[in-house]
Amino acid sequence: MDPRLTAVRAGLAHGRIEFRHNAGQVFNYVLFPIISLALLHFVTDRVVSDTDVSIATWAIPGVLAMNIVFTGLIGLAMTLIMERDDGTLLRAKATPNGVLGYLVGKVVSQAAMSIAAMLIVLIPAGLLFDGLQLGSAAAWLTLACVLVLGMSAVLPLGAILGSLFTNPRNFRPVTLLFMVVVGISGVFYPLSALPLWVQWIGQAFPLYWIALGMRSAMLPDPVSQAEVASSWQHMETFGVLGAWTVIGFVVAPVVLRRMARRASGNRVASQGATTMQSAVR
Repeated sequence: MDPRLTAVRAGLAHGRIEFRHNAGQVFNYVLFPIISLALLHFVTDRVVSDTDVSIATWAIPGVLAMNIVFTGLIGLAMTLIMERDDGTLLRAKATPNGVLGYLVGKVVSQAAMSIAAMLIVLIPAGLLFDGLQLGSAAAWLTLACVLVLGMSAVLPLGAILGSLFTNPRNFRPVTLLFMVVVGISGVFYPLSALPLWVQWIGQAFPLYWIALGMRSAMLPDPVSQAEVASSWQHMETFGVLGAWTVIGFVVAPVVLRRMARRASGNRVASQGATTMQSAVR
């Protein structure tokens, strides 16, 4: 049997086990979306221009997309940083194709965490906000396709970021940058309302396209008139997210292998002591 295929299968199994073991942590990822739902409930009387859909309902898909990106990008990156410190990656390096299996396992567990967090938020949103169209098979099929492609685009980026930082404290600027990206990606309001140069920047990131794809699944077609191109841009959505996916899965294994080659027992011990000192401060 192909050793790489064996590593992938081992990674899939490890990812399922890890998700079951850490399932309780999913509630750490739904706190902000639930707070967002509570705040959006106060603006249900305001509607998106030229539509009868409230701004609150319009923002729900964006909140879900933001949580998917946060879970996949920030969550996976922080996990990699911490597990490099405690020697988990070093142990994976010691087995044949261990880094590949490790990456597959992390992608599976984090993807499962993202799906669980989305469902926890989506169910109450469907009950509290009018206008979400979740009663058709086509809506759920589109939602599933966008979810899979969105996570495929984001998770490798999380792995890449996690391999570039050696200390969780140094990762804080990335979290702040993520909030800036949220602000220019049309999560809480139509991107078309922003200046043209901001629209171009916002469309360069996966978050905008994931949110757009989710809006196309969950909102009525007339709402697309509020988008940048006055349409759902399905082909562009799958094209951009597909490009990010290819780039990520090409670069992520290379970066992780280089990170694993630099890992050593002495370095892990030294980095663990540094992290402990940072935590004490």
